[in-house]
Amino acid sequence: MLDFYNQRRRQLSEVKPNEAHKIIVQLEDHFEVLIITQNVDDLHERAGSKNVIHLHGELYKACSERNKDKVVEWKTNINLGDKAEDDSQLRPFIVWFGEDVPMLDPAIDMVYDADILIVIGTSLQVYPAANLIHFAYNAKKKYLIDPDCRYYSVPDGFIKLAMKATEGITKVRDELLY
Repeated sequence: MLDFYNQRRRQLSEVKPNEAHKIIVQLEDHFEVLIITQNVDDLHERAGSKNVIHLHGELYKACSERNKDKVVEWKTNINLGDKAEDDSQLRPFIVWFGEDVPMLDPAIDMVYDADILIVIGTSLQVYPAANLIHFAYNAKKKYLIDPDCRYYSVPDGFIKLAMKATEGITKVRDELLY
């Protein structure tokens, strides 16, 4: 598992935020934007976003195997023998399949309180995150942006934009701001 993690972490250093990430930052100039992401990268932060919840953790962090609340920045490989301050093995600060998603409850609260919900680039197949859209009771506007979204079953009120992320978020930005 550590080899897989270390390879993904190295790949992350080679990618950059795309235009969709940057447009979300533009929206932060006009709205309180709270981002919930399943991605374990830091592309939202590198683009300039300030309020990001990482449901599945972050590749550039590590934690204690005994206590996942003991989190440290970790930009290099994690190797067997790398120890946390409690003397347990360091592990990637990511949620593996079958583990609890500790940020799920705060994410549910954010979606429940949202005035506008924009869901971008998901097939709605990864649970429990896929269930978040069902908590958007109070959102006055709800968008789902994904090239294949016309095939997805979503609650009433969602505007489906069968587009790539950059094209769809540009359309939503223009609708909300102009």
